[in-house]
Amino acid sequence: MTLPPPKALLFDWDNTLVDSWVVIHHAMTATFEALGQRPWTLEETKRNVRKSARDSFPELFGERAEEATEVFYRTYEADHLEKLQALPGAAEMLRSLAAAEDLLLGVVSNKRGRLLRLEAAELGWDRYFGPLVGATDAVKDKPSREVVDFALAGSGIAPGPDVWFVGDTDIDILCARNSGCTAVLVRPEPPAEGEFGDLPLAHHVSDCKAFAQLTLSALEIGRVEQQISDLS
Repeated sequence: MTLPPPKALLFDWDNTLVDSWVVIHHAMTATFEALGQRPWTLEETKRNVRKSARDSFPELFGERAEEATEVFYRTYEADHLEKLQALPGAAEMLRSLAAAEDLLLGVVSNKRGRLLRLEAAELGWDRYFGPLVGATDAVKDKPSREVVDFALAGSGIAPGPDVWFVGDTDIDILCARNSGCTAVLVRPEPPAEGEFGDLPLAHHVSDCKAFAQLTLSALEIGRVEQQISDLS
């Protein structure tokens, strides 16, 4: 599939740019134990953590969702900056993409917005991004279209195929579909047969380096096509 040259890249955060599964799993374990439930294994955490706490905790904890949210974030905030790890090649990828002309970089995450921005600043990556949008920043969280509209507000860029939504899970692909954007999957494992059902996935790459190459190639093709169009 030929990808449209992007005007904007909206990245997921956890497990797309940073590895924070250990911290998330620890906070989920503390939350389940505090509420008297069986904790998930690490694999269950990786498989089940998709939605924001605002959307998922009422399903998991019912009337005790507010209490669960307090325990989760208190535990998470205790050491998330100390254990924050960039994924291999992520810093180099962001640096090269930020140097491209007329390309907006942003983040749309289901991590609470304040914590997302703290982590971006800790890594020194906040200088690369325009919007850094997390859970509860917009009226609705990912995968709703509203969060993409919120991220692009004031940029002069409308949601559409020339906005790439970049992530590692089904909720990212669903958010791309809901907002009319182009979905790009970045993770070592290719999508399994039927994994995303009828959700439209435009492309898969294995890591950040490959994504940078894909993006810069699409931008160059777009520039050449524009030059040809201007001459015709």
